[in-house]
Parts: sequence; C-alpha cells; structure tokens
Amino acid sequence: MPELPEVETTCRGLAKVLIGKKITKIKTLRSGLRIPFPKDLSKYMNGTKVVSVTRRGKYICINLSNGYVSIIHLGMSGRIIIGKKEHVINLHDHFIINLSNSQKIILNDPRRFGLVSILNIDEMESSKFFRNIGQEPLSDDLTPELLCSKLKDKKIAIKLALLDQKLISGIGNIYACEALFRAGISPRRKSNSISHIRASRLVNSIKLVLTEAIKAGGSSIKDFVHPDGELGYFATKWRVYGREGEPCLCNHQKNVLIKRIIQSGRSTFFCPVCQR
Repeated sequence: MPELPEVETTCRGLAKVLIGKKITKIKTLRSGLRIPFPKDLSKYMNGTKVVSVTRRGKYICINLSNGYVSIIHLGMSGRIIIGKKEHVINLHDHFIINLSNSQKIILNDPRRFGLVSILNIDEMESSKFFRNIGQEPLSDDLTPELLCSKLKDKKIAIKLALLDQKLISGIGNIYACEALFRAGISPRRKSNSISHIRASRLVNSIKLVLTEAIKAGGSSIKDFVHPDGELGYFATKWRVYGREGEPCLCNHQKNVLIKRIIQSGRSTFFCPVCQR
C-alpha cells in the first residue's frame, strides 16, 4: 500500500503538472472503486482550474478554482500516471482528468481499493473522509506530549497504534517498522507504557524516516510508481523492513539477526537486541 512518502511524492509530481491548468473533461471508466464515483463529479470538475495539490494523510487533494476539492486515495495498488493525448487506455485505468494542454492524469488501480470523491472545501474537515483522521506526522503539532496523551489509555502494541490512522495519519507498515527501530522501541511494547523519553525518540524517528523517504522519492515496493514513471529508491535504505534473518546494522554482535513476527496479520520486522 502506498504510504505517506509515496503519496507526498505523487502530490509533488502532480503539482508540477496540474497547478494553473484547466480541466477540460473528466472521464470515469467504471461505476466506482472502493465507493461509487460521485454523480456530480463532472459538474464540479469540468471547466475549473487547479489551484494547488496538497496531501492529507494518504489522500491526494486537488484544490479547484470553484472552491471544491477532488480527493483521491490510492488504496492498495493505485498509482497516478501522467499521460499524453495519445495515451492508450489500460485495463486498470479507471479515472481520467483531461487538461487543456492535452495531458491526461490517469488513476490506474488494479485491485480497485482506491477512491475518488469531490468535496466543498469548507466541508472537507467535517466529511466522513477526514473528520476522524489523525495527526499529521510531519506537523509541528506532533510532539512527545501529544503522543503520550494519545497513547496513555491504549493497551495495544505500539506498532499497531502507529498503524491506527485515527491516531497518526499516513504511517503504514514499512515506516512504522523503520521508525520503531530508529527509536529503539520494541514493536510489542504496550502503547500505554511509552514514557516521555521514548515518545520523544519515537516522534523524532517518525519525522526523520518519513522525511528521508520523501527526499528519496518514496519506496519501490511492488506497484508504486512516481507520476513520471520512475520508481522510488528508499527501499535500499530500509534497516529492518524485509530483512528477516539478516544481521542488524547496529554495531553489536554479528550474530544478532533481524526477526519477523505477525501482528494483526501484518509482518513486523525488528531487532530483538536494539529494540526494548
């Protein structure tokens, strides 16, 4: 699943192409994805100009000149393609934005877990998509104090808490594993046992890991591709994720190997020595 760095990278790529451009016509190639396409999608998108492209959690937000926002979620395997006028429709192309300069923005989603919707910008935060969304991890508002307050009543493992989009938005399996490793925190540690010192390390690690990934262009896992067609490169820098049975990269004994456990059906990778 595309995580925050992949979505942020996609937003930045789209911004270069979309901002200031007029949408001549949108086209839907099926009735919907995870949810049906809104019936009034064309009404609110056709003929408008794109003001900006932003991100909220894992949502791409295309802000329009008429005060509406088109939101796109990439789901499990969705990707955005920037195509030319002669783009040949692919089996998994489901939503197309045609621009005044003949370029096309295509949502390609083989597993169809993504979504597209349209919202009035004034009603955005109260909508079903955003009213329960968690704190932005790269915001200055995410502090050790805030994290401690959100975790104090949670008895679940800290790894599972990090995946809760109502707690912190945008963190997925890969970057949860990486942030916990950087912070030296066991993924099995109960959330309500996280001290202020550990919370401080974790907040710093979350921001560091995500910032590095965005700078590197997102991960190259499976289906994710940049809008310009280039794969990300952060996968080469993973310290624990996908490294089961390999030596820990820290400077302790060479016989300490990365372990993998299953938590709520998801693989968790960690060092049994570094992380407590």
